[in-house]
Amino acid sequence: MSSPKQLLESLGITPKKSLGQNYLHDPQTLDKIVENAQLPPESTVLEIGAGLGALSVRLAPITKRLVLVETDTRVQPVLTEKLSNYSHVEIHWADILETDIDAIMGKAPYHVVANLPYYITSAIVRQLLEAQNPPQSMTITVQKEVAERMVATPNNMSLLSVSVQFFGEPRIVMRLNPGVFWPAPEVSSAVVYIDLRKRPLPSVENQEQFFKIVRAGFGQKRKQLKNALARGLGLSSDEVEAWLQNAGVQPTRRAETLTLSEWAKIYHTASLFNKS
Repeated sequence: MSSPKQLLESLGITPKKSLGQNYLHDPQTLDKIVENAQLPPESTVLEIGAGLGALSVRLAPITKRLVLVETDTRVQPVLTEKLSNYSHVEIHWADILETDIDAIMGKAPYHVVANLPYYITSAIVRQLLEAQNPPQSMTITVQKEVAERMVATPNNMSLLSVSVQFFGEPRIVMRLNPGVFWPAPEVSSAVVYIDLRKRPLPSVENQEQFFKIVRAGFGQKRKQLKNALARGLGLSSDEVEAWLQNAGVQPTRRAETLTLSEWAKIYHTASLFNKS
């Protein structure tokens, strides 16, 4: 089997740093990723950033429908040839952030398995989580630091961890060293499995308003919650302090210390104050 370097050289292709191209090529690592995806029989799978098809050829034999989204058309000869025997595989040559996921995936349940470009990981995750028909699970290779932020607990929470944990339960299932990629990235990587629930928890009526509050809370690093929310939402400190006290949250705490349930309490209290 040709290495990524040999395949690319045969096509006269140099990996583009602008696309975050680091090709995962270690066979054991690829097999383990598929195993950790826990795909049910006859699954529909979306793979983002199919690249040279190293993961795709492992997914194709075990899926009912495999949808690939790849932006680099230079690899078309390799990817098309590798998957030519699978009629249930679709390849979309497009930028995932400019792709209507609901349009290509439809309303049927599906799963995501992908080695995500590190420079747009958060944007892709947000796009998937906020889709009208989000995936049932996501098995994604990301930068180790990002993986740790996704699974963080109170005292180390961030906007990313709140966002991911609002929609599902993330856990790190693999840690990868740079040597399993070519070219080797300058950072370590991890595989995160996110089990998405049928409905977001905690339950809120207006997700947009909920995340507006959360974003404001994290908008001023190292600021007390009452000051960060006041500045981020354009309100007085006294008004925000009243919200927090009614929600049972100390106004002097910082956003990274809050649980999802506490964010929900702040949201519900703010909604009641706005109605009064």
